[in-house]
Amino acid sequence: MQIRFLVNTFELEIWDDEAKCCTFYTVKDEGADLNETDMFFEKYENDVIYKEHIQQLISFVLNAIGDRHGAIDELFNRYENEVAGLPSHGHLHLGELHYHFPNFPLRLYALRITNEIVILFGGGIKDGRTNQESSLHYKWVDACNYAKRIIQSLKDGSIVINKQKRILLSFDGSSDIIL
Repeated sequence: MQIRFLVNTFELEIWDDEAKCCTFYTVKDEGADLNETDMFFEKYENDVIYKEHIQQLISFVLNAIGDRHGAIDELFNRYENEVAGLPSHGHLHLGELHYHFPNFPLRLYALRITNEIVILFGGGIKDGRTNQESSLHYKWVDACNYAKRIIQSLKDGSIVINKQKRILLSFDGSSDIIL
């Protein structure tokens, strides 16, 4: 039996803030060299089996969400407890654009804060019918645990949303957010 513990302290850091519609954050565990999102992409970007899927997923995140539509409900329709699994599920028609990812083998977990702010976590290969039956089960559990702490911090005012600047701030106005 494998026992995993979520690191007690993590930082919210901007992953990408250059998109037209959305700012993307990620989480980085205390003492880690890489954040969760970069670890996910680096793990699969040079794998011949998943390289094309990683490129599709990056394009979906940065182009569809980041530059075209923002974090709208239609693109965050794969609800998995506290987080959403990306890419979106089903056939989506948004204007002249069509999104469809049948049997997509990867999941990247995300928490939509607003239509303009998203927190990306890690993910993995969806090789089971459900998250509980899949090898990415622990990444999903980690993402849900991060999300619970972030949601609670938003509720108690430890984290505040600056909608005009599309950013998250600490309660004291600092951009350093450590939970």
